[in-house]
Amino acid sequence: MRGFANLMARGRDCCEVTEDAVDMQAGTDALLVVRAQLGERPALHELVNRWHEPVSRYVRSMVGRSGAAQDVSQEAWAAALRALPRLEQPERFRPWLFTIVRRAVLNHLRDRYAEPAAAESTDAGSADEVAAVLDRAQVAEGLAAMPAAERDVLTLFYLQDLALEECAQVLAVPVGTVKSRLHRARRMMRDQLVRKGYTHD
Repeated sequence: MRGFANLMARGRDCCEVTEDAVDMQAGTDALLVVRAQLGERPALHELVNRWHEPVSRYVRSMVGRSGAAQDVSQEAWAAALRALPRLEQPERFRPWLFTIVRRAVLNHLRDRYAEPAAAESTDAGSADEVAAVLDRAQVAEGLAAMPAAERDVLTLFYLQDLALEECAQVLAVPVGTVKSRLHRARRMMRDQLVRKGYTHD
């Protein structure tokens, strides 16, 4: 996970991921996809194991830590596994997977907000411990208070380490829109942290 306290201060420059590392991961994923498409069950299991936690983390950041998050994750994986034999660009597995996962999240949110359910309260908690780098609980708290579009782009870019182009593909928007949403989201997150008493250098 990229450092959230530093990103609030300096944006993308502080948290660049090397293209070689991304390419290596994409190459490994592509090989696993091809092997899985050829019917190799161990390759399919390895592929799912590699992406199980990133998918779960993304879903939890979008729908909360309720039992619904597990249901949405399972629904997304079921859809991805059904569609995997038709994936024609194995090297694009990561943005392809998160496009499917995001669709499952949006379906869940659409259904949830269609019901006249009571709004869930978000307990901001205590701000007694101020650290240079926010822990996952603080990040989750900050994300929970963000509007969906900004929460989505922050999660994909900073927590899932997707490149700008991959975020654009998952969100089905131009790269310029991703950049403007990231800029707005960072500003909103920074303002939230300042109001809650968190500081950064």
